[in-house]
Amino acid sequence: MADSTHEPHDLASPVDESTDECLHGDPTGASDELSATEINELRKEIDQLDRTILESIQRRTEISKMIGQTRKKSGGPRLVHNRELKVIERFSALGKEGHQLALLLLRLGRGPLG
Repeated sequence: MADSTHEPHDLASPVDESTDECLHGDPTGASDELSATEINELRKEIDQLDRTILESIQRRTEISKMIGQTRKKSGGPRLVHNRELKVIERFSALGKEGHQLALLLLRLGRGPLG
């Protein structure tokens, strides 16, 4: 059986979309040049937003881990469930998927529990 593992992609770096298989042979999937240009510009903006989001998540994770370590050193609980519920509630503004995103962010910030 072939190895199906993939090396992780650095999500903060631009993605080469020249290999995308889309309609009409165009990597944007657009049927005319004007649409392709517009799509490419919008994709550049998405790429920049992705970089910003990733940097923010990495910083959030660092801060969360520092808070957990500080609590642990002071003899307090490592987790404060009330606080986690507030985070989940905040992300519910994104709908059902927001709940999942909040849980993922919380897991990243906790690190290994043990």
